[in-house]
Amino acid sequence: MKSVAVIGAGIAGLVTALSYARKGVPSTIFERTSKLQEVGAGLQLSPNATHVLNQLGLTERLKDLWREPDNICLVSGATLAPVTAIAAKTLAAQRWGSPYAAIHRATLQKVLLEAAEENPLITLRLDSAIDSQADVIRATGTVPDLLVGADGVWSKFRKKIPEAGHPVFSGMVAWRFIIPQKDAPSFLNPRNVTAFVGPRAHIVAYPLKDSGAFNVVALASGTNPGETWAADCNPSHRSDMVKQFSGWHRDIRTLLSYAPKPTWWPLFGVSEGRWTDGNHSILVGDAAHAMTPFAAQGAAMAIEDAYELAGITTADVSLADALLFFERTRRQRVAQVRSRGAFNKFAYHARGPVRLARDLVLRLRSPENVAADLDWLYGYKAPG
Repeated sequence: MKSVAVIGAGIAGLVTALSYARKGVPSTIFERTSKLQEVGAGLQLSPNATHVLNQLGLTERLKDLWREPDNICLVSGATLAPVTAIAAKTLAAQRWGSPYAAIHRATLQKVLLEAAEENPLITLRLDSAIDSQADVIRATGTVPDLLVGADGVWSKFRKKIPEAGHPVFSGMVAWRFIIPQKDAPSFLNPRNVTAFVGPRAHIVAYPLKDSGAFNVVALASGTNPGETWAADCNPSHRSDMVKQFSGWHRDIRTLLSYAPKPTWWPLFGVSEGRWTDGNHSILVGDAAHAMTPFAAQGAAMAIEDAYELAGITTADVSLADALLFFERTRRQRVAQVRSRGAFNKFAYHARGPVRLARDLVLRLRSPENVAADLDWLYGYKAPG
């Protein structure tokens, strides 16, 4: 492997370049925007993701910027009564070998970008609309061994992969906002990640150390707006948010009614399809398999993808075989995560007798058993 072209300078693209640099392989990242600006709010980095970041030597940069929550809690959205909890901070290191952390997306991207800019094996080219190998050749005069499409759910590069998937609206939308801790209601615990669950909807809230605020994401059903990512929350969007949570506890309704500057995110996935042409091109992260956030694994899967791809394609096998092996093995892993996300959606949004049964079962289960259910996910060590 002599060189790699990475399309997209988001989390997936930057981790891809850093992973190849760790193997001594130079790469060029092509980003179509003229300025890197991560949209969104916070994200959760489970131990399977922080393991990779540690392998890339980034833990020292990140540990003072992320917050490791004491617990991951499930709470009734109607009554604010606790349903179950996992002691994340103590369990993560002991049971899964790496921390569970929350951080702002922009902060993580900034750290990744700084590490990439400091690495002599990585070149970043902004304002570069690259959608094919021919575009790379025209831009650089060189032929890369591998093209990695890391350009997200609305990937342009994906069109170059025969039989690739396509964006599919999930039927769900998210309202995201940041609220300073000093303005936050008392039911938002500054030491925990909390999922408030209710019929057909749920809310996730957790503290962000780097901004001294809470990240809040409210998820419920919505309509398909077409090719849209994040948008300012207009009066209609805000009204719909309040309506979707009308049966919830009044303190939650108040929080949503006065949420500061929320953004409206329709949630798209990517349908089943090929990730590689079996020759010199591969998709990673959301470009390959964007998924709904019910397992909080979108960023983690992109980070795992990038790290494993560098390991597999620099091994002593043909590139074509390596790409097919990567697609086959990562597809199995992503399918497991998607299945867990579908289960979480069913459990979080349960109604009536199903909700009562869920709460009873979870309250009767020991924290040890709840944690054991996540060993396959959080304990995974991406090979690199």
